[in-house]
Amino acid sequence: MVSFLLSVTFACGLFVAVAHVANRRFVAPVYDVVANLVAFASAVAASSLLHHWIPALLAAVAVGCWVVLAVRTATAMRDGRPRVGQALETSDA
Repeated sequence: MVSFLLSVTFACGLFVAVAHVANRRFVAPVYDVVANLVAFASAVAASSLLHHWIPALLAAVAVGCWVVLAVRTATAMRDGRPRVGQALETSDA
């Protein structure tokens, strides 16, 4: 039962991370990236120690997504683009 609940939890977190990566305009705040990287890395470690391999794999994929978002955030900071939430398109009208 614990493994199932962990899998559901990490699957939901993974869905959010993949959705953020798929939305190429999304730039996460630095605190969000750091907090999620720590949380999912801890989840990978805890699940691995409990030998719950599916939750560990789901959390590891989420870590990968947050690494992509960390790179996107660092690039946005370097380029001076907005760093909080979605970057809005500007119109010349």
